Amino acid sequence: MGTVFDITLLMATLRSATPLILAALGGIFAERSGVVNIALEGKMLTGAFAAVVVSYYTGNPWLGVLAAIMTGAIMAFIFAVVSIKYRANQVVSGVAINMLAAGLTVFMMHVFFGTAGTSPAVTRLPNIGPFTPLVYLAPLLVIVSFVVLYRTPWGLRIRAVGEHPKAAATVGINVIYIRYACVVLSGMLAGVAGAHLSIGTLSVFVRDMTAGRGFIALAAMIFGKWHPLGALAASLLFGFSEALQMRLQGGGIPSQLIQAVPYVFTMVVLAGFVGRATAPAALGEPFRKE
Repeated sequence: MGTVFDITLLMATLRSATPLILAALGGIFAERSGVVNIALEGKMLTGAFAAVVVSYYTGNPWLGVLAAIMTGAIMAFIFAVVSIKYRANQVVSGVAINMLAAGLTVFMMHVFFGTAGTSPAVTRLPNIGPFTPLVYLAPLLVIVSFVVLYRTPWGLRIRAVGEHPKAAATVGINVIYIRYACVVLSGMLAGVAGAHLSIGTLSVFVRDMTAGRGFIALAAMIFGKWHPLGALAASLLFGFSEALQMRLQGGGIPSQLIQAVPYVFTMVVLAGFVGRATAPAALGEPFRKE
Protein backbone atom coordinates (compact mmCIF):
# COMPACT_ATOMS: atom_id res chain seq x y z
CA MET A 1 0.00 0.00 0.00
CA GLY A 2 2.90 2.33 0.74
CA THR A 3 3.92 2.27 -2.90
CA VAL A 4 0.46 3.48 -3.95
CA PHE A 5 -0.56 6.01 -1.31
CA ASP A 6 2.35 8.42 -1.13
CA ILE A 7 3.23 12.08 -1.71
CA THR A 8 3.26 11.54 -5.47
CA LEU A 9 -0.37 10.42 -5.36
CA LEU A 10 -1.25 13.47 -3.26
CA MET A 11 0.37 15.80 -5.80
CA ALA A 12 -1.42 14.03 -8.65
CA THR A 13 -4.69 14.45 -6.74
CA LEU A 14 -4.18 18.21 -6.50
CA ARG A 15 -3.38 18.46 -10.22
CA SER A 16 -6.40 16.36 -11.18
CA ALA A 17 -8.71 18.28 -8.86
CA THR A 18 -7.71 21.73 -10.14
CA PRO A 19 -9.86 21.82 -13.32
CA LEU A 20 -12.75 20.31 -11.37
CA ILE A 21 -12.50 23.01 -8.69
CA LEU A 22 -12.39 25.83 -11.22
CA ALA A 23 -15.27 24.51 -13.31
CA ALA A 24 -17.35 23.64 -10.25
CA LEU A 25 -16.99 27.20 -8.96
CA GLY A 26 -18.25 28.46 -12.28
CA GLY A 27 -21.17 26.08 -12.06
CA ILE A 28 -21.99 27.35 -8.57
CA PHE A 29 -22.26 30.97 -9.68
CA ALA A 30 -24.48 30.09 -12.64
CA GLU A 31 -26.75 27.72 -10.75
CA ARG A 32 -26.97 29.92 -7.67
CA SER A 33 -28.43 32.53 -10.02
CA GLY A 34 -30.96 30.00 -11.33
CA VAL A 35 -29.34 28.79 -14.59
CA VAL A 36 -28.64 25.08 -15.08
CA ASN A 37 -25.05 24.76 -16.25
CA ILE A 38 -24.76 21.53 -18.24
CA ALA A 39 -22.47 23.38 -20.69
CA LEU A 40 -19.35 23.32 -18.46
CA GLU A 41 -17.83 20.56 -20.59
CA GLY A 42 -18.06 22.57 -23.80
CA LYS A 43 -16.67 25.72 -22.20
CA MET A 44 -13.72 23.77 -20.81
CA LEU A 45 -13.03 22.15 -24.18
CA THR A 46 -13.03 25.39 -26.17
CA GLY A 47 -10.92 27.05 -23.47
CA ALA A 48 -8.37 24.25 -23.70
CA PHE A 49 -8.20 24.63 -27.47
CA ALA A 50 -7.91 28.43 -27.42
CA ALA A 51 -5.09 28.23 -24.88
CA VAL A 52 -3.06 25.96 -27.16
CA VAL A 53 -3.68 28.00 -30.31
CA VAL A 54 -2.60 31.28 -28.75
CA SER A 55 0.35 29.72 -26.94
CA TYR A 56 1.44 28.13 -30.24
CA TYR A 57 1.38 31.38 -32.23
CA THR A 58 2.70 33.72 -29.51
CA GLY A 59 4.94 31.46 -27.46
CA ASN A 60 3.34 32.99 -24.36
CA PRO A 61 1.23 30.56 -22.29
CA TRP A 62 -0.23 33.39 -20.20
CA LEU A 63 -1.75 34.86 -23.33
CA GLY A 64 -3.08 31.36 -23.88
CA VAL A 65 -4.80 31.47 -20.48
CA LEU A 66 -6.27 34.86 -21.35
CA ALA A 67 -7.56 33.44 -24.64
CA ALA A 68 -9.12 30.53 -22.75
CA ILE A 69 -10.90 32.95 -20.43
CA MET A 70 -12.23 35.00 -23.34
CA THR A 71 -13.31 31.93 -25.31
CA GLY A 72 -15.09 30.45 -22.31
CA ALA A 73 -16.85 33.78 -21.79
CA ILE A 74 -17.98 33.88 -25.44
CA MET A 75 -19.37 30.34 -25.30
CA ALA A 76 -21.10 31.18 -22.03
CA PHE A 77 -22.59 34.35 -23.51
CA ILE A 78 -24.04 32.37 -26.41
CA PHE A 79 -25.53 29.93 -23.92
CA ALA A 80 -26.86 32.83 -21.82
CA VAL A 81 -28.56 34.52 -24.77
CA VAL A 82 -30.32 31.31 -25.76
CA SER A 83 -31.26 30.32 -22.21
CA ILE A 84 -31.99 33.70 -20.59
CA LYS A 85 -33.13 36.03 -23.36
CA TYR A 86 -34.99 33.46 -25.48
CA ARG A 87 -35.86 31.25 -22.50
CA ALA A 88 -34.93 27.99 -24.22
CA ASN A 89 -34.72 24.83 -22.14
CA GLN A 90 -31.44 25.23 -20.26
CA VAL A 91 -30.50 21.56 -20.28
CA VAL A 92 -31.07 21.26 -24.03
CA SER A 93 -29.15 24.51 -24.62
CA GLY A 94 -26.27 23.23 -22.53
CA VAL A 95 -26.11 19.97 -24.43
CA ALA A 96 -26.12 21.94 -27.69
CA ILE A 97 -23.15 24.02 -26.49
CA ASN A 98 -21.26 20.84 -25.62
CA MET A 99 -21.94 19.40 -29.06
CA LEU A 100 -20.95 22.67 -30.72
CA ALA A 101 -17.67 22.73 -28.80
CA ALA A 102 -16.83 19.13 -29.71
CA GLY A 103 -17.41 19.73 -33.42
CA LEU A 104 -15.92 23.22 -33.51
CA THR A 105 -12.63 22.22 -31.90
CA VAL A 106 -12.17 19.34 -34.36
CA PHE A 107 -12.86 21.65 -37.30
CA MET A 108 -10.52 24.35 -35.99
CA MET A 109 -7.81 21.74 -35.43
CA HIS A 110 -7.89 21.17 -39.18
CA VAL A 111 -7.81 24.91 -39.84
CA PHE A 112 -4.89 25.75 -37.54
CA PHE A 113 -2.86 22.55 -37.43
CA GLY A 114 -4.05 20.36 -40.30
CA THR A 115 -4.85 17.47 -38.00
CA ALA A 116 -7.86 16.07 -36.17
CA GLY A 117 -6.13 14.27 -33.31
CA THR A 118 -3.36 16.07 -31.44
CA SER A 119 -1.95 19.56 -31.88
CA PRO A 120 1.77 20.35 -32.06
CA ALA A 121 3.50 20.84 -28.71
CA VAL A 122 3.35 24.39 -27.35
CA THR A 123 4.91 26.35 -24.53
CA ARG A 124 3.22 25.29 -21.30
CA LEU A 125 2.73 27.20 -18.07
CA PRO A 126 5.82 27.32 -15.85
CA ASN A 127 5.94 25.50 -12.55
CA ILE A 128 6.29 27.27 -9.22
CA GLY A 129 7.60 24.49 -7.07
CA PRO A 130 5.81 21.26 -8.00
CA PHE A 131 2.76 22.94 -9.58
CA THR A 132 1.73 25.52 -12.12
CA PRO A 133 0.23 28.75 -10.73
CA LEU A 134 -3.29 27.56 -11.62
CA VAL A 135 -3.07 24.79 -9.01
CA TYR A 136 -2.37 27.42 -6.34
CA LEU A 137 -5.03 29.72 -7.80
CA ALA A 138 -7.88 27.20 -7.49
CA PRO A 139 -8.14 27.10 -3.66
CA LEU A 140 -7.71 30.88 -3.51
CA LEU A 141 -10.68 31.26 -5.83
CA VAL A 142 -12.67 28.98 -3.53
CA ILE A 143 -12.10 31.45 -0.70
CA VAL A 144 -12.91 34.42 -2.92
CA SER A 145 -16.09 32.73 -4.13
CA PHE A 146 -17.18 31.98 -0.58
CA VAL A 147 -16.64 35.58 0.47
CA VAL A 148 -18.44 36.93 -2.59
CA LEU A 149 -21.44 34.64 -2.24
CA TYR A 150 -21.91 34.83 1.52
CA ARG A 151 -20.29 38.07 2.68
CA THR A 152 -21.16 40.65 0.02
CA PRO A 153 -24.37 42.33 -1.19
CA TRP A 154 -23.72 41.02 -4.71
CA GLY A 155 -23.62 37.47 -3.39
CA LEU A 156 -26.88 38.02 -1.56
CA ARG A 157 -28.44 39.23 -4.82
CA ILE A 158 -27.18 36.16 -6.67
CA ARG A 159 -28.68 33.81 -4.10
CA ALA A 160 -31.93 35.79 -4.03
CA VAL A 161 -32.23 35.59 -7.80
CA GLY A 162 -31.69 31.83 -7.70
CA GLU A 163 -34.26 31.29 -4.97
CA HIS A 164 -37.01 33.85 -5.62
CA PRO A 165 -36.37 35.86 -8.81
CA LYS A 166 -39.76 37.58 -8.81
CA ALA A 167 -39.33 38.71 -5.21
CA ALA A 168 -35.80 39.88 -6.02
CA ALA A 169 -37.10 41.87 -8.98
CA THR A 170 -39.70 43.63 -6.81
CA VAL A 171 -36.93 45.07 -4.61
CA GLY A 172 -35.03 46.43 -7.59
CA ILE A 173 -32.58 43.61 -8.36
CA ASN A 174 -31.91 43.21 -12.07
CA VAL A 175 -32.49 39.47 -12.42
CA ILE A 176 -31.49 39.31 -16.08
CA TYR A 177 -28.21 41.16 -15.50
CA ILE A 178 -27.29 38.96 -12.52
CA ARG A 179 -27.93 35.79 -14.50
CA TYR A 180 -25.94 36.99 -17.51
CA ALA A 181 -23.03 38.01 -15.30
CA CYS A 182 -22.98 34.69 -13.44
CA VAL A 183 -23.20 32.57 -16.59
CA VAL A 184 -20.39 34.53 -18.27
CA LEU A 185 -18.30 34.22 -15.10
CA SER A 186 -18.89 30.47 -15.18
CA GLY A 187 -17.56 30.40 -18.72
CA MET A 188 -14.43 32.30 -17.73
CA LEU A 189 -13.69 29.87 -14.90
CA ALA A 190 -14.39 26.86 -17.12
CA GLY A 191 -12.04 28.35 -19.71
CA VAL A 192 -9.25 28.53 -17.14
CA ALA A 193 -10.01 24.92 -16.19
CA GLY A 194 -9.56 23.95 -19.84
CA ALA A 195 -6.29 25.87 -20.05
CA HIS A 196 -5.00 23.90 -17.06
CA LEU A 197 -5.60 20.68 -18.98
CA SER A 198 -3.97 21.73 -22.25
CA ILE A 199 -1.07 24.00 -21.24
CA GLY A 200 -0.82 23.27 -17.52
CA THR A 201 -0.92 19.51 -17.23
CA LEU A 202 0.10 18.88 -20.86
CA SER A 203 1.50 21.04 -23.65
CA VAL A 204 -0.88 19.96 -26.43
CA PHE A 205 -4.55 19.90 -27.27
CA VAL A 206 -6.02 16.45 -27.77
CA ARG A 207 -9.42 15.89 -29.36
CA ASP A 208 -12.14 15.70 -26.65
CA MET A 209 -9.44 16.06 -24.00
CA THR A 210 -11.86 17.17 -21.29
CA ALA A 211 -13.18 13.57 -21.33
CA GLY A 212 -16.25 14.29 -19.22
CA ARG A 213 -14.51 16.42 -16.61
CA GLY A 214 -17.12 19.14 -17.08
CA PHE A 215 -19.78 16.66 -15.98
CA ILE A 216 -17.63 15.48 -13.07
CA ALA A 217 -17.27 19.13 -12.02
CA LEU A 218 -21.04 19.41 -12.21
CA ALA A 219 -21.29 16.36 -9.95
CA ALA A 220 -18.79 17.93 -7.54
CA MET A 221 -20.92 21.08 -7.41
CA ILE A 222 -24.04 19.04 -6.60
CA PHE A 223 -22.23 16.80 -4.11
CA GLY A 224 -20.86 19.98 -2.50
CA LYS A 225 -24.43 21.35 -2.22
CA TRP A 226 -23.76 24.39 -4.39
CA HIS A 227 -21.25 25.70 -1.82
CA PRO A 228 -17.63 26.62 -2.68
CA LEU A 229 -16.13 24.72 0.25
CA GLY A 230 -18.28 21.69 -0.44
CA ALA A 231 -17.31 21.79 -4.11
CA LEU A 232 -13.63 21.96 -3.10
CA ALA A 233 -13.95 18.85 -0.93
CA ALA A 234 -15.88 16.97 -3.62
CA SER A 235 -13.40 17.98 -6.33
CA LEU A 236 -10.51 16.71 -4.22
CA LEU A 237 -12.37 13.43 -3.76
CA PHE A 238 -12.97 13.08 -7.50
CA GLY A 239 -9.40 14.21 -8.18
CA PHE A 240 -8.16 11.46 -5.91
CA SER A 241 -10.16 8.86 -7.83
CA GLU A 242 -8.61 10.07 -11.10
CA ALA A 243 -5.11 10.11 -9.65
CA LEU A 244 -5.60 6.62 -8.24
CA GLN A 245 -6.82 5.42 -11.63
CA MET A 246 -3.60 6.68 -13.24
CA ARG A 247 -1.49 5.09 -10.50
CA LEU A 248 -3.15 1.67 -10.92
CA GLN A 249 -2.48 1.49 -14.66
CA GLY A 250 0.02 -1.20 -15.55
CA GLY A 251 -0.70 -3.19 -12.41
CA GLY A 252 -2.27 -6.17 -14.15
CA ILE A 253 -5.84 -4.86 -13.99
CA PRO A 254 -7.58 -4.41 -17.38
CA SER A 255 -7.01 -0.84 -18.54
CA GLN A 256 -10.65 -0.36 -19.55
CA LEU A 257 -11.75 -1.15 -15.99
CA ILE A 258 -9.18 1.20 -14.48
CA GLN A 259 -10.08 4.07 -16.81
CA ALA A 260 -13.72 3.76 -15.75
CA VAL A 261 -12.91 4.34 -12.06
CA PRO A 262 -13.55 8.14 -11.94
CA TYR A 263 -16.82 7.85 -13.84
CA VAL A 264 -18.13 4.92 -11.82
CA PHE A 265 -17.15 6.77 -8.67
CA THR A 266 -19.05 9.82 -9.90
CA MET A 267 -22.22 7.80 -10.55
CA VAL A 268 -22.02 6.11 -7.15
CA VAL A 269 -21.63 9.44 -5.37
CA LEU A 270 -24.50 11.02 -7.29
CA ALA A 271 -26.76 8.03 -6.70
CA GLY A 272 -26.00 8.09 -2.99
CA PHE A 273 -26.03 11.82 -2.29
CA VAL A 274 -27.82 13.82 -4.97
CA GLY A 275 -31.19 13.19 -3.32
CA ARG A 276 -29.93 14.82 -0.14
CA ALA A 277 -28.80 18.02 -1.85
CA THR A 278 -31.29 20.85 -2.25
CA ALA A 279 -30.86 22.91 -5.41
CA PRO A 280 -31.72 26.62 -5.61
CA ALA A 281 -35.50 26.86 -5.72
CA ALA A 282 -35.69 28.65 -9.09
CA LEU A 283 -32.99 26.59 -10.81
CA GLY A 284 -33.88 26.04 -14.45
CA GLU A 285 -36.90 28.33 -14.38
CA PRO A 286 -36.83 31.10 -17.03
CA PHE A 287 -37.54 34.57 -15.72
CA ARG A 288 -40.23 36.71 -17.32
CA LYS A 289 -40.65 40.35 -16.49
CA GLU A 290 -44.15 41.15 -15.33
